[in-house]
Amino acid sequence: MITKELDCFNIAQICDSGQCFRMRQKRDNLYSVIAGNEYLEVTQNGGQCTFHCDENKYETFWKKYFDLNADYKKYIESIDEEDSYLKKASEFGFGIRILRQDLWEMIVSFLISQQNNIVRIRRCIDNICERYGEKRSDGCGNFYYTFPKAEILAELHEDALKDCNLGYRSKYVVRTAKSLTGGEVSLEAIKQMPYKEAKAELMKLYGIGEKVADCICLFALHHFEAFPVDTHIRQALEGHYPDGFPAERYRGCEGVMQQYIFYYELLGKKLG
Repeated sequence: MITKELDCFNIAQICDSGQCFRMRQKRDNLYSVIAGNEYLEVTQNGGQCTFHCDENKYETFWKKYFDLNADYKKYIESIDEEDSYLKKASEFGFGIRILRQDLWEMIVSFLISQQNNIVRIRRCIDNICERYGEKRSDGCGNFYYTFPKAEILAELHEDALKDCNLGYRSKYVVRTAKSLTGGEVSLEAIKQMPYKEAKAELMKLYGIGEKVADCICLFALHHFEAFPVDTHIRQALEGHYPDGFPAERYRGCEGVMQQYIFYYELLGKKLG
């Protein structure tokens, strides 16, 4: 186990921020997360976080995954003092970090996310992992399923994933898997592209529009220029930024601000 004192890190907020669908609260302050082939449990008390893994795995995988080398306090301090709305949103979601997630997993996750809610998205992803992923053990009695490879899903009939509750999104996922395995679009090439090129390339895949492409660019490729606009963000823009979000001021961290806004619109207002 590795214990760290961390600023601007809150595993509960990250879990509910809508960027990761394989993270769960197991009990009280204990959370589990599955990323690709890896499984981790995290315990947090205040700023003290315990990562239930060895030091090598923390340093080589999880530290990067949680973006722990970045100073998110600087992002929060950069917010315009006169922008009371964004300041309130950042205070509410101060512990959110932009995760560095697997590109293929994010493509599938956000194809499934269309016209869907977080609870159902999680259930859909659990279903396809249990049916088409590999069962693994973390060595401590926890069993989990890896995310299915594109090659596996590419062999399916377009409607096969309806059995996993994907509905019409089944064909999005299967056709995309076929495009990737057939070489029409290269994930390795996308990883090397700047934001605008990567976004355009992602939109060549069936079912991926501008918003989904931006989510993938932000949560998999770590392109902080991406600013996904869904219903929650659109409402915030209409209510607080009628002339458009001041992206120029936040150049290089627009996506971080988007997450503060999204999380606040999703959960902050419900709490008053």
